[in-house]
Amino acid sequence: MRDEHPVWRDSYGMYHVFRYDDVRAVLADHERFSSDRTRLMGQQPFGQGGITMIDPPEHRHQRRLITAAFTPASIAALEPRIAAIADELLDALPDPDFDLVEHLAYPLPVIVIAELLGIPPGDRDLFRTWSDRLMSLQVPDFTDPSLARRVAEAMAEMNAYLREHCAERRTRPRDDLLSRLVHAEVDGERLEEEQVVNTASLLLLAGHVTSTVLIGNTVLCLAEAPEAERRVRADTSLVPKALEESMRLRSPFMQAGRVTTQDVELAGETIPANRFVMAWLLSANHDERQFTDPELFDLDRRLTGQLAFGHGVHFCLGAQLGRLEGRIALERLLGRFTELRPAKLAFYESQIFGVREMHMRGSS
Repeated sequence: MRDEHPVWRDSYGMYHVFRYDDVRAVLADHERFSSDRTRLMGQQPFGQGGITMIDPPEHRHQRRLITAAFTPASIAALEPRIAAIADELLDALPDPDFDLVEHLAYPLPVIVIAELLGIPPGDRDLFRTWSDRLMSLQVPDFTDPSLARRVAEAMAEMNAYLREHCAERRTRPRDDLLSRLVHAEVDGERLEEEQVVNTASLLLLAGHVTSTVLIGNTVLCLAEAPEAERRVRADTSLVPKALEESMRLRSPFMQAGRVTTQDVELAGETIPANRFVMAWLLSANHDERQFTDPELFDLDRRLTGQLAFGHGVHFCLGAQLGRLEGRIALERLLGRFTELRPAKLAFYESQIFGVREMHMRGSS
């Protein structure tokens, strides 16, 4: 598709974009490629105020409310706590044979984001049920008017749970991100309850899903590239490069949707106004025009702008946190086990590219 149909219209009238430069251009241009889907659907799939589906200036205001918890200094300060959680989880492993996702890759980031938000980390089994329900939705047509209803049904329990916590913070605020969202003001006005709940739900989901898949995918990449694993074990300063290359090769979120606000020409094709555009992050990260031998896991690759965390105004604000969680998890795993081999794998079947179960055989 990158060679012959870099911009392709499917049977639903949706346009797919596959090349690196074109995907990056779509993500960078919020004026012509909007994140606001109400142009097509009448309402947002994630409800009012979902930060991933609004444009500047509203997006800028809401993002500013959250970024205080995700500054480089704030994230760096979390390292001791993240390391302690990782050690506790590894200490509690049932035996050398374990499910990496169940015992480390999932609970580590979900405990971290739950503590940041100020909700009970002990409820993480609920969080996983809700995220699996949402991520398993099959969406052949992103312009389908029923999509908003289906997403709302999938998120109903989670939103009700978060609504209770928001109500409690209105009368008894704490030193947590949920309290800051509840009491924050934009242009002298507080966010409406639905805006707070939807922002909190997206933070809870995005705050753990990407890191969970990143950890599992990186372990799988190393298992499939024994020489790379040997080098990383001998020099753990290579762990960040391994994580970055894993994100390029197995990008957790495969695509990002936008809506055209006007007729746009891209790669010689004219995309009419008010059409849904799917920018394929995974394809962009495998584009031979940008990355030499893109199917190879290469620790020496110069990663010039891999797009797993997006690009432009919607670049993932939790990218630094995800990288930190991934680095700590990999360092701790490699330090504890002289050998780690996947024995049984199960993968996500819908919107996520990566492992959802990863049974390991480890030697310590």
